[in-house]
Amino acid sequence: MTTVTKTKETVAPQRKAKRPLWMRLRQSPAAAALLFLAPGLLFLVVLRIAPAVSAVASSLFHYSLLRDTTSFVGFDNYATLFRDSDFHQAVLVTLLFNVIINPLQIAVSLALAVLLNQKLAGVRFWRALVFLPIAVPPAVSAVVWDVAFQPNGLINAFLRVFGLPAQPFLTSGSQALWSIMILCSWIGVGYWMMFLISGLNDIPTSLYEASTLDGAGAWKRFWYITFPMLRRPLAFVLVADTVSNFLVFAPVQILTNGGPENATNLAMFDIYRRAFTLGNMNLAQAEVVLLMLVTLVVVAVQFRLLRSKE
Repeated sequence: MTTVTKTKETVAPQRKAKRPLWMRLRQSPAAAALLFLAPGLLFLVVLRIAPAVSAVASSLFHYSLLRDTTSFVGFDNYATLFRDSDFHQAVLVTLLFNVIINPLQIAVSLALAVLLNQKLAGVRFWRALVFLPIAVPPAVSAVVWDVAFQPNGLINAFLRVFGLPAQPFLTSGSQALWSIMILCSWIGVGYWMMFLISGLNDIPTSLYEASTLDGAGAWKRFWYITFPMLRRPLAFVLVADTVSNFLVFAPVQILTNGGPENATNLAMFDIYRRAFTLGNMNLAQAEVVLLMLVTLVVVAVQFRLLRSKE
């Protein structure tokens, strides 16, 4: 009799199937967040960080058009700027422009936001009307205002109706910068107003109802409820508006070309003039770096002041 012995089969352990990448990302919040942020980070590097690094590097060199050579000069470009009277004028004009226009735009934007956040007849129409200039390209807005500021333009025609003399506006050293401010405010006020209206809508109505029952008037409700609750939106608007006004270029180029007598020679236009009119790209890059540093310092001071008040 033959006995058959069954041998135990040895089965190789099966490897666990590898999950697809998208399933692993779904279970990893950090990886999923990084994946969604990747396009924005890529644009940040390509459009912001890389140009900034390039500007810093280029500002340390000098290109000779006659010899067609590039040489390392260190901080000589910065020293040249600090000795340049046109650069001094550009700095003073830019600072004066920002000191005046930033509070002006924010105050008008806040007033319009509070007004147009009320239950008024046709409030949506008025909001759209105030916001409309931001939908128009800045170059087109500049051309429209250029026509309006002419000696026979709409504004002077309006002044003549009331018996007032015509004003030179863009050809006057004392009025040209104010004319640029009017144009920039016409564009920017409606834009910042919409941010503040959004902040107003986030304030609980129960706070206003309780203050009304306590006998608080409109001014007290604004000062003790609206203004404190709008601190964060106002902080954003203040910083964004400051950066925007440091970078004003198109209105100056189209309306005044930096004149008369450098009265509207803002920093961005001065950079453009050095790079494309004078052909000194390295010196222009040095001014870009200085403008970037000044903007960062101003924004940092604003953040510090706003944080100290919280």
